[in-house]
Amino acid sequence: MRARMRLLLPPTLVAAGGCLLLAWLGLKTAAFTDYETEVEPAAQALRDGHLRAFLDALPSYGGSLALRAPFAFLPKLWGGGYMALFRSMSAPCLMAGAMLGVALWARALRLDRGRAAAWAALCLCAINPLTLRALEIGHPEELLGAVLVVAAALTAGSGRPLAAGVLLGLAVANKPWAVLAVVPVALVAPGRRGLLLGAAAASAAALLGPLLLAGSPVVDQAGNVARNTGVIFQPWQIWWFLGDHGQVVMGGFGPKPGYRAAPDWIGHVARPVMVLVPVALSLALAPRLRARPWQDGLLLLAFVLLLRCLLDPWNVVYYELPFLLALVAWEIHARQGVPAISLVATLLCWVTLEQLTHQASPDVQAAAFLAWSVPLALVMGVRLLAPTRLQLPLLPQLLEVGLEGQRGRRA
Repeated sequence: MRARMRLLLPPTLVAAGGCLLLAWLGLKTAAFTDYETEVEPAAQALRDGHLRAFLDALPSYGGSLALRAPFAFLPKLWGGGYMALFRSMSAPCLMAGAMLGVALWARALRLDRGRAAAWAALCLCAINPLTLRALEIGHPEELLGAVLVVAAALTAGSGRPLAAGVLLGLAVANKPWAVLAVVPVALVAPGRRGLLLGAAAASAAALLGPLLLAGSPVVDQAGNVARNTGVIFQPWQIWWFLGDHGQVVMGGFGPKPGYRAAPDWIGHVARPVMVLVPVALSLALAPRLRARPWQDGLLLLAFVLLLRCLLDPWNVVYYELPFLLALVAWEIHARQGVPAISLVATLLCWVTLEQLTHQASPDVQAAAFLAWSVPLALVMGVRLLAPTRLQLPLLPQLLEVGLEGQRGRRA
């Protein structure tokens, strides 16, 4: 036991340092963030003991606040104000990313993937640049949801359906998009899928049920969000070029030059399609995956989470976090060497969803995002459908050949 603790000490310290770095860079202010408008009223009411006000102020992802409720009271221990509350509510999300990173670090070594792969997995989970943007925008709960669904899949693959179901249910309660993970996580489990699904339903109901019974509008709000996207229409999704350039699009800080306005029908169609298509594909692939290694369920999870990004008109940079964490978990379990696909995908996400926003028009941003995300989704789909016909990926193989050539020249 002591030897294991000594082994885990270095990655734990690195992960903790990464959490502190991200907190220092991304939690400087809550002003002009989604946290300020969507979360802070409910969090403040909870901290002050005003339960009715807390319930009434919950956003559509109010289950996440209920899950993190104990952290709302921590600032009282030192008399912290609204900034302390902001940081305290973000802390469990950062800790979750660090814990997943340490777990994948240990698994990479146990599976003999190499120390480079272990450290890369740790950094992608605990110090991901997309997490920084999630903090700056005010949505740390996206990281928490990503960790919960990946942890549910890993736990299911380890033959613990009850624990996996609890984690999956908490993920769904944290944020509704996690329903896309239900079929992939169930497929990962080697047996007792009924127990897993029952535990997921029970844990989600245990968290959301009291909110519903107390009359909170959180469930109705989540339903409205699931049915209609409203006027929000971002460049990084497949519907973008169906939009219209003929009107001025307003954002939170004024006009958004070059932005398209969505046709009315997209607002009503996109969200149902975003749910139905990944779920239908998961069910269609299920018979093929039952006889395959459980790790392919992780690839299916990454696949449906990438489809979520492609099909959601609201897609922003932090939406890609769940897809990336599922992808790195799959690479650690299914491939030798560093998780190159995950590293490249993270870089592409950062460039196309973050850096290009300052340098290119929205149409160019959309084209750049679709240029890599659509082919990747197609390759992942083909790999799931016919694994013997397509071995993922060519790029990591080329990178490994290049590294071997470099080592040969040095020798």
